[in-house]
Amino acid sequence: MRSRFTKAAAAAMLLTSAALIAAGCGSDDDSTSTSGSNKLTGTITADGSSTVFPLSQALAEEFRADHQDVELSVGTSGTGGGFEKFCRGETDISNASRPIKDEEKTLCADGKVEYVELPVATDGLSVVVNKDNDFVDCLTIDQLKKIWEPDSKVAKWSDVDPDFPDDKIVLYGPGTDSGTFDYFTDEVVGEEGASRNDYTASEDDNVLVQGVAGDKGSLGYFGFGYYVENQDKLKVLGVDSGDGCVTPSAKTIDDGEYAPLARPLFIYVAKKALDNEAVVAFVDFTLENDSDLAGDVGLIAAHKDALATATSAWDAFQKPA
Repeated sequence: MRSRFTKAAAAAMLLTSAALIAAGCGSDDDSTSTSGSNKLTGTITADGSSTVFPLSQALAEEFRADHQDVELSVGTSGTGGGFEKFCRGETDISNASRPIKDEEKTLCADGKVEYVELPVATDGLSVVVNKDNDFVDCLTIDQLKKIWEPDSKVAKWSDVDPDFPDDKIVLYGPGTDSGTFDYFTDEVVGEEGASRNDYTASEDDNVLVQGVAGDKGSLGYFGFGYYVENQDKLKVLGVDSGDGCVTPSAKTIDDGEYAPLARPLFIYVAKKALDNEAVVAFVDFTLENDSDLAGDVGLIAAHKDALATATSAWDAFQKPA
């Protein structure tokens, strides 16, 4: 498809922590539903990962261009916060930067919320510093662990490496409801949720971007798309997991070279939402078009086999039991 979604639009959307695409008022619009000649109407609610948000919002923008009578809201409560709402039955779609946890599965079961998991893209969790930082280009996993582990004694850059200056290190990272937080602590610190707490935390990655951009001694981490859209004011670091320094890029994330911080991204769709033609049409649209739009927001399209698996799972999910 020829995307109406531009880099400028992506940047504007990334500056919004949650967005509501309001219903159009043009009563003579000729857009139709995918199942017949009637206009597609209804309300779709999505929430969850701030990393998935730009892709979800880009898809929503494209979708609404053809279905102006559909109201579609996309929130950014973080992966964990999104699952809490989803399992209470408050949303149709939950965006996630990690798979659902066992305790969240239990929460959904308690709420009688059935769902399907659909992979939609790949991200490379990115470690960034201020644009004016001229002394570090790469950190090892061990150094990152030393910085972020609970009870870390790292207060200055020289505590990380004696060749670094004695400047204070100022940390920015996702809050505990974030799937990015879960993934990073698991892969870097070695235990999910294990982290020092004396840092500026936010589920809104734009807060983290602005913090790192505004402090020369800063270091932070968040999804690759937020680096791509703000690379004029941030510096991304390479990560050495034992086989040499690798900098995140579309290529290194896609081919798995950027390990261990490349990760799949998902949407979860509630079974109750199958009664909503607008939700079904939007998920169909997502699976058909997310490969075209992922790159526009700094993500990497899911591999064809993953999308094929997702499409098959979605088709099976819609069939009566």
